[in-house]
Amino acid sequence: MTKEPAIPKEAVALADELRTALHHVFRRIRQEGDSDPHGLTLQHKLLLSTISKAPGIGVAELARMEKLRGPTMSGHIKALENAGLVRRAVPNPEDRRRVGLLLTPQGEAVIEDIRSRRLDWLARKLAQLPPDGAQALRHAIQYLNEIGE
Repeated sequence: MTKEPAIPKEAVALADELRTALHHVFRRIRQEGDSDPHGLTLQHKLLLSTISKAPGIGVAELARMEKLRGPTMSGHIKALENAGLVRRAVPNPEDRRRVGLLLTPQGEAVIEDIRSRRLDWLARKLAQLPPDGAQALRHAIQYLNEIGE
């Protein structure tokens, strides 16, 4: 069994600062999206986003991804269906028990509006940075993407 080398204190301190900063930024972005006129819960927005990224996803798979019980997820999906934001796809002829979920045109418009509001807020904040601050963020993005891979 090989022992991993100790993490330098500077790396631990940087990790904590970065985690805190990212937490604050994500919370503010989410709050900006929460000020939307659609009246959706955060959970419903997350589900719409997941369905938009994985069209045709099944209810059971969505429940596993979101770590929710099946009946709980079914209730959320029923609410989104009743709001006209989600519809069930035609059953798979090979497995008629599995029915995928799709956004309706209204659901697509809602998710696009939320994303647009969040992007606009972030772009306004970035536009207020001095040029060297914006450049530093451009450089940091490369490394953040590497960390995320």
